[in-house]
Amino acid sequence: MASGEREITEGVDLCLPDGTLNPAAVGWSRTPLHRTALKGWGRGKRWEYWCLTTPTHLIAVTVSDIDYLALNTVYFLEYGGAELAATDLVPFGRGVRLPDSLDGADIAVRGKVGVDIVREPGGTRIRVKTADVRADLFAALPEGHETMSVVIPWSRKRFQYTSKHTARPASGTAVVRGRTYDFDGGWGVLDHGRGRWPYDTLWNWGAASGVTGGRTVGLQFGGKWTAGTGMTENALCVDGRLTKIGEELDWEYGDFAQPWRVRTPGSDRVDVVFTPFHERAERTNAGLIYNDTHQCFGHYAGTIRPGGQEPVEVDGLLGWAEQVRMRW
Repeated sequence: MASGEREITEGVDLCLPDGTLNPAAVGWSRTPLHRTALKGWGRGKRWEYWCLTTPTHLIAVTVSDIDYLALNTVYFLEYGGAELAATDLVPFGRGVRLPDSLDGADIAVRGKVGVDIVREPGGTRIRVKTADVRADLFAALPEGHETMSVVIPWSRKRFQYTSKHTARPASGTAVVRGRTYDFDGGWGVLDHGRGRWPYDTLWNWGAASGVTGGRTVGLQFGGKWTAGTGMTENALCVDGRLTKIGEELDWEYGDFAQPWRVRTPGSDRVDVVFTPFHERAERTNAGLIYNDTHQCFGHYAGTIRPGGQEPVEVDGLLGWAEQVRMRW
């Protein structure tokens, strides 16, 4: 089923000289091609989010700059065991500078949450330092591995570029309160974002990575925030090859701790059930910023159909599904 979305195959500027959305940038690509310098100040959102998972534990690292504030976090979860988070709020984002594209400068953040994100041959090095966590991790990017980058156009002045990477082989270690956790054989997911957002936004995001039925599978699902724009952030990555999904997904859930169903209503591309085993709930109401996050970690099972291929049965693929409401 054709998505109807335009595939971009050459480099393009996200913004016009006046800072508004470049119409030529609207589309998606299999590798990051957009030059995403945001011109001017106000409503700008820039972030790097990495989550590295194993069958027994995970770590998530966020570096973000929303013009008037930087918010940097490290979150660690041992399933059925330790859970801890460190957060550093930096007024006006002092000392937090994120590059304009994924092939730009490395990232170095100091303070209560220290993070280094460094491009190396074959992948990305992620180092973390907080009061409780020291980590040296690596997310490989195998040659030819395809990823999903897309521009979501709300309007000329409100738009988002996101580059979502799934099924990137992970390695390294994290020392958490004196105990060492191994990430060799794990999987990395990247959410790289640059854009100018509406003040009030509701979204779903789901992702998973791993080996199922002898295939290496990455799931990338979004919802709500892209509705009505003509673009989605939905894709399947099977054995390193990407299938872009142009349909808006149906997300069926109620109680966050109970199973969720995610499917393509107009095709057989996706029909999976996500069963959570842990919910990370956060709520912040601090003046300009309101955040209500329900991020559930668990397993996906069901059927996906990559482009031009037979269905792939998904069985116990580790990942997450979330609902987030942000006013920022």
